Amino acid sequence: MHQWATVLFTDEYRFSLNTGSRQTFIRREAGTRYLPSNVREIDHYGGGGLMVWAGIMLDGRTPLHVFERGTVTGVRYRDEILEPYVRLFRCAVGPEFILMDDNARPHGAFLVDEFLESEDIRQMDWLARSPDVNPIEHVW
Repeated sequence: MHQWATVLFTDEYRFSLNTGSRQTFIRREAGTRYLPSNVREIDHYGGGGLMVWAGIMLDGRTPLHVFERGTVTGVRYRDEILEPYVRLFRCAVGPEFILMDDNARPHGAFLVDEFLESEDIRQMDWLARSPDVNPIEHVW
């Protein structure tokens, strides 16, 4: 149990802001028929999504981080996640600290590897296509 106390399990998740109801609403003028030209899908919530990141440990958790617009790149991952959150956890836990992130493209960027090495942050080896094993997947 002690060895798992030093692991920070992290993940990103995209929440869809669509209704998800798959309903089709009919908008037509009075007196017209239900012609295909009168049928339109309407999304009352404006669509889009929200990307968030979080980390959990046996004795703690990170704050929920919401990414402002755009995609998560290696630079954004380093600047918005690794520097402000992961570095602090590494300092608090000590040299036994292990970061568990998945195989997402930004996590494998060269500049991310350089940052982790410069901060002496070890990463847990993780099997490709095995998200079920990561406990944070059950948090979402």
